[in-house]
Order: sequence, then structure tokens, then C-alpha cells
Amino acid sequence: MLLEDLRYRSLHIDRWETNPGESWCLIGGNASGKSLLASILSGDASQESGSIHQLPNRVSWASFEVQQSTYEAEIENDDTDYLDRIDHGSTGLQILLQSGASESQARDFANKVRIDYILDRGYKLLSSGEALKLLLLKEILSDPDLLILDEPFEGLDATSREELTTLCQGLVDEGHSLLFLVNRIDDIPPCSTHLGVLQRGQLIASGPKDTITSQSEIQQILTLDAASIPDLPPPPSGDTPSFDTIARMTQCRVQYGDSVQFENFDWELKPGEHTIITGPNGAGKSTLLQLLSGDHPQCYSNDLQIFDFQRGSGESIWEIKKHIGIISASLHRDYRAPGNALTTVVSGFYDSIGLYHHATEAQRQLALQWLEVMGLRDQANTYFRQLSWGHQRLVLIARGLIKQPSLLILDEPTQGLDDLNRHLVLAFIEKLAALQRTTLLFVSHRHDERLDLFKNQIDFTPSHKKGVRFDVACE
Repeated sequence: MLLEDLRYRSLHIDRWETNPGESWCLIGGNASGKSLLASILSGDASQESGSIHQLPNRVSWASFEVQQSTYEAEIENDDTDYLDRIDHGSTGLQILLQSGASESQARDFANKVRIDYILDRGYKLLSSGEALKLLLLKEILSDPDLLILDEPFEGLDATSREELTTLCQGLVDEGHSLLFLVNRIDDIPPCSTHLGVLQRGQLIASGPKDTITSQSEIQQILTLDAASIPDLPPPPSGDTPSFDTIARMTQCRVQYGDSVQFENFDWELKPGEHTIITGPNGAGKSTLLQLLSGDHPQCYSNDLQIFDFQRGSGESIWEIKKHIGIISASLHRDYRAPGNALTTVVSGFYDSIGLYHHATEAQRQLALQWLEVMGLRDQANTYFRQLSWGHQRLVLIARGLIKQPSLLILDEPTQGLDDLNRHLVLAFIEKLAALQRTTLLFVSHRHDERLDLFKNQIDFTPSHKKGVRFDVACE
């Protein structure tokens, strides 16, 4: 495949050539042009000028954007109003069969990556990691001439990453053509032989992987200068609330039909007890956080106290949510309201998806300060869904941080961010903890995100037939 003088929006590639037997990975930061290139190669967009020679006939693209469109299609086809039960969407097996594979093929591949247990589960019940693995497998089963895997390792636990790496190596060994698009050096797959570096829409380096990664200038481009981290914007004006207990859960249980996700969960969270939550995909980490935020229907059938309010005692949602900030894949998935980057950040004051209040000038100015420290001040008037996926995540992070809440729920907040922005966000989290206004609950699969400020840990170990075992540890 040969690309010459290719132009599309901010993307400009003078020349890029791939040859048979080469396995390529393109690395670049957020908004570097990776997704623009993938949209052209997959046929979702047409270049404005330039030429592509020997483009494979059938190109498939697995990405966050595809995951989002799948979810939105499931929402559109929801038949709950016509059924005597909640419509949880197409089953995992039905999703895989959309690839054209046979049921036996689908089940065989699902066993290889250990997602056979979700084949009979509705898509809308899947965790973000489970949904990602399912859609990656669907694209692999479609057996395209070129498979583009866009950030395939994001949101996966360590075991799932190893399984996907092994699966991809096997596909490459069998002669399949794969193109990986990644944000981070650590996510460059071992099976790739060649590497290209995209920066601001241009391919600034390409060649054998070892040659490119050894170049010091490439390392510098992808490394954050700690001295450049800005200070946090100030908190909103007003008194900081004081609580004896952030949350208390007694014998909590979550069950879907005959499947118990977890039970007998006792836990108490005091102010300042920053806690990291670990465990594999689907173990119940996000469910626990949704119980706390009130976004899970079973929060009212459990003995749960939040900010000295007993759930189900007549408290208003706002009485609780005004003290909580949330950053999660599910919020990103569900944030489908119209609005630009600025109004999205301001909506964090009201915990709404979309802005339905008149923003004060003070709120607008504070939101602009947050966009400034995120490097997105010039994108303030850009529609949220027109931003790159990584920039959308940065806007939602600013939304969660803007009111510096009593409880900040961070469910894999750095998913989709390049190393520069990931370290920037982690630095902001450390600065926020140091102010002693906010208690942090943090979910991550990455060992290098287990910051020193997390003195407590909840670790989930799954058993898909009997729920989970969980350990609550304090330093």
C-alpha cells in the first residue's frame, strides 16, 4: 500500500509505503491524525487530495467510535416499552454473528479470549472492557483484508491484554494484515515490525520499529516535561461541606437474573481515604461506583449510606450528586447531548448531560480556565462530538474536576489519552488530593497509575458463577 501527498482536514502525509510481510503500528498523541487516517482507509471518509495505491478491498476498523455507534444503535433499537422486561440489547453472540461467522466459529474465538460467559448477556449490561473485547473479536471474525485496531489495549486488564497480544501474533503469523493505532509507547504490540509516528497530522518518522523507538527525538516528543504542569484552577466560591462519612455499604448485593455479580459487601469510606479499585474486566468495579453515584437501579435495594443520607429515605438526587464528580467510560458513552466543549465543562456544576441552566459568568470563566490547563482553550466553541476521542475525554475530565467535589469517582479516567495527557491528568489528581477537599475513588488496570496517595485498595476477583471475592486493604 502506498499513500502519496494525502490530505484530509488536518492530515497531510507526503508518503507512506507498506510492503508484504510488514506489520505496522502508527503511534501518535491525541488529535495527531490517527483516526482521520483510519476513516479514509476504511472508506468512512474520502481524502481531499492525493492518492492511495493498492488499498486492500475490505478494510475493517475497530475503535472507540465504532464502540460508540454500536451502543447508540442498541439504544435506538430498545424494545423495553413493548416487552414485559427490560431490553438489555443484542446478546454477545448476536453481535459476533453480525460478522458473518458461524456460531461455532464465534464460540471458539470467544473461548480463546475468555469472553464466552458474556455470549448470552445483553450488550448494554457489559462493562466497557467486555464490550471492547467483544467488538474487537467481531471485527477479527469478519476476516477483512486489512484490520485496523485503534487503541485495542485500552480498558483491558493485564490478562486480557496478554490474550489479545497472543491472538494478534497468531493472526500476523497466519498472514493477516493488521494495522495498529496507539497513543502510548507501551501499547506498541510485539508483533509489529514497523512503526510510524504521527504528530499534528504529519507522518514525521517511519521505518523498522527498533530504529524508530531508539531515536531520542521521538522519545522526547512522547514525554511530558514535569516542569510544564500548570497549577489547578481555583475551586468554586462557597463553603466546603463537611461529612463524617462519605459512604457506608452493608451486605450489598448486585444480581442480574440468576447471576450474582457480588454480595456480602461491607465497606466504609471516610473523608480523605483515597482508594484504588482493581480487578479484571467485568468483576464489578464500575457497578460498585454506580451504586455510589445512584446510577445503578439496585442502589435503592441495598443498605447504602452516602454523605450521611440513607439511600431510599426520600433524599433528592441533587442533594447527593452536587457533592460528586464523575469521570467514566459510561459517562463518555452516554454524553450524547448537543453542546460545545465549554458548555460540557460547565455542565459539571449541575451533573447533567448537556447544559440546561443559564451559566453564570463566573462558571464560564472557571470552565475556560480548566480548558486552558487541559490545552483545549482554543477548542472551547467546538462541538463536543466533533473533538477527537482523546480530547473529548479531557473535556469530561475538566467537567468532573471543575467543582472540586467532596467525592471524585474516577473510573479509568485516562482511557484514550496519550502518555503526555495521561501524566498531566495524574498530576492534576495528585494536586487535587493535596488540597484535602476531595476524596478519590480510582479504578485502573495500570500498575503505573497506583499513585502513592492511594492508601486503601479494593480488589475484586471474579467468579462468573458465584459473584466475586473481594479484598479491602488499608495501608
